[in-house]
Amino acid sequence: MSIIRKRLSPEESRIAALQAARALLIEAGPQAVTLKAVAGRIGRTHANLLHHFGSAAGLQRALAESMADTITATIGAAAMRAREQGGDPGEVVDLTFDAFDKEGAGALASWMILSGNEDALDPILEAIHRLVDDLSQAGHGDRPIHEDTLQLVLLALGDALMGGPMAKALGLPRNSARRIAVRSLAASHAKREPAE
Repeated sequence: MSIIRKRLSPEESRIAALQAARALLIEAGPQAVTLKAVAGRIGRTHANLLHHFGSAAGLQRALAESMADTITATIGAAAMRAREQGGDPGEVVDLTFDAFDKEGAGALASWMILSGNEDALDPILEAIHRLVDDLSQAGHGDRPIHEDTLQLVLLALGDALMGGPMAKALGLPRNSARRIAVRSLAASHAKREPAE
């Protein structure tokens, strides 16, 4: 499906390309996120996208950065609500797992690693680091969350890549990794809660 060509500012063209790249990622996987496919989706030329991103690796890096910013903002808001309102960590777990699975972050990260484009992961890692720092500075510095974040992200990534087949092979429900993550975060939170 091509969009009718119209004059776009450089920023509008870049945003349209990133939106198309994200849609392709979700629809067909990271291998479908090519300059040619994105250009066709938004009615632009391959050369136009080269101008904005430099290469397919540049497009992937920009997509990773865009996704990381959006995803960590959403997860950060949920984490703050859970901490401030004493809520269930299930919302944070679900958002994280969905980001890596349904929204394609796990597949994109794996694709970039396997294609030798590991530097493109930097925006994802930097966004997660900023999120952890922001949560720590927001009055929760007494509870280190670095280990919890590492565990949650690795569980979500592993679940996105192999969760279904592993759960099936072990005779477990498909959502088992999510349940494990919720239990782990709840236990970690309870252990670190100051005594009243």
